[in-house]
Amino acid sequence: MEAFDYVIVGGGSAGCVLAHRLSAVPSLRVALIEAGADTPPGNVPAAILDSYPMPVFCGDTYIWPGLKARATRQAAERVYEQGRVMGGGSSINVQSANRGLPRDYDEWAENGAPGWAWDDVLPYFRKLESDANFPADPLHGKDGPVAIRRIMPDEWPPFCHAFAKGLKSNGFATLQDQNAEFGDGLFPGAFSNFNDRRVTTATAYLDAATRKRPNLSIFANLRVERILKNGVTAHGVLAVAANGEKIKFESREVILAAGALQSPAMLLRAGIGDSKELDQLGIRCAIDLPGVGRNLQDHPSLTFCHFLEPQFRLPLTRRRASMTAARFTSGLEGCDVSDLYLSSATRAAWHALGNRLGLFFLWCNRPYSRGRVQLVSADSDIAPRVDLNLLDDERDIARLAIGVRLLAKVVEASGLGEDRRDFFPAAFSPRVKALSRVGKGNAIVTSLLGALLDTPAPLRRMLIERFFTRGQAMASMLASDDALNAFIRANVFGVWHASGTCRMGVAGNRQAVVDTQGRVHGAQGLRVVDASLMPRLPSANTNIPTIMIAEKIADTMLRELPPNAASSKTIYLHATIS
Repeated sequence: MEAFDYVIVGGGSAGCVLAHRLSAVPSLRVALIEAGADTPPGNVPAAILDSYPMPVFCGDTYIWPGLKARATRQAAERVYEQGRVMGGGSSINVQSANRGLPRDYDEWAENGAPGWAWDDVLPYFRKLESDANFPADPLHGKDGPVAIRRIMPDEWPPFCHAFAKGLKSNGFATLQDQNAEFGDGLFPGAFSNFNDRRVTTATAYLDAATRKRPNLSIFANLRVERILKNGVTAHGVLAVAANGEKIKFESREVILAAGALQSPAMLLRAGIGDSKELDQLGIRCAIDLPGVGRNLQDHPSLTFCHFLEPQFRLPLTRRRASMTAARFTSGLEGCDVSDLYLSSATRAAWHALGNRLGLFFLWCNRPYSRGRVQLVSADSDIAPRVDLNLLDDERDIARLAIGVRLLAKVVEASGLGEDRRDFFPAAFSPRVKALSRVGKGNAIVTSLLGALLDTPAPLRRMLIERFFTRGQAMASMLASDDALNAFIRANVFGVWHASGTCRMGVAGNRQAVVDTQGRVHGAQGLRVVDASLMPRLPSANTNIPTIMIAEKIADTMLRELPPNAASSKTIYLHATIS
């Protein structure tokens, strides 16, 4: 009977990497379980391959149903998009290939995660990538699975040049490579894309050759219900298919790679977490680890739009819309340099209305606020409660306010328009998201609204006020600290960079959940490998750092195999129906 050494739960940004690297040893039997659909070579949905991510991101097909989050303690719950498809977040995100800064990883090492400093992680950033622009640079890789490229300034459309003009007018230096030049400045954003097609971890790591390995079994559309344990030793998982059939997987080791919201929830359901809170849910505590689900971090963000005159619009056939970004320093006392980030897109949505709007994302690169993930029920069908608590620390709201004021100056100097009223706040609200779903009805509605934006300015501004700003004008917000802070509190949300909920650290630290190799403290045969491990959120989008984490831990796991691993035989049972 076929046997498994490793069962990997989650085929996302980390899980696909682990499946590829571990199954490269022929004697290791590896199972990869993904709750969503598979995307095998030659059958990757066009919406996932598309360079423009918003249609798949705004849809319901490839995200976890019922998963919501509160941005602040006062906010209502909103859908928090997390990938539920092979490739996970890498299959639905904006494809940003941002590593962050050396100080991010040096801080990890200084605060309980030795071996994770910049010099330790750089080889794995290089290992994962094939950089199209700087293959000879010693900080970059040239033959890794993930293709990374930039649209350089000589290919920028007028909108990007206008944005860059506004940044330069406000003192921003020009950088070529955000992943090798670590100061403040503007730069062409790096993204995981090849031949104008998205590169996911599924397409990069689960290629045809990898899938042919007889020791790798890939299971899609299976949701893991619980971890199977004997005391504190994990020996497999129980999964459920769409038809309700339950399937048991036995293994030597279980690796949770389900993301910073799902992985801690699985640990909690297995009785690993705060003993008092588990008792209240009727879950017997096996390992008292109060840090499980805590330390949740995301980048607090705001969105803004600018009406685009025809000369600044992109043809809808040109799919890549996000090309230019910037790092900068708030200057708030006691805060780090490069603590704010600003990105732009030449299109706010896939449709005719969105094509008339330029988009700006502003976020705190170094948030101080912390949230948490909690179970509301022991039932795995019920999503956990997610509280981002994005503005719990006053430094975060103060820096966002500084960023908004600077963005207004950048836009004013950009030449995008003569009237300041064409620049306005535009929250990514449920109403906006509903309008962003691809469909004939929305195409008709947005075509009409888009045509109205091209009417005389007074009518355009009335339309913007009614459908986007609901009376909130930039001028009045910028004139009042109270008004600006109120706007930020009402509209802040995360940028889907959830991390930190199973943080690395020494066993004596009560808030640490795993060691520096992802092994759960106090458990046997149980590991977490995903963005949960991050002690502190990097100054970056999380996809590339998560891939790096998986590459590094997989490498250590393989180096620690016994010398006779290539010929050893495992004795663990294959999946069985129960």
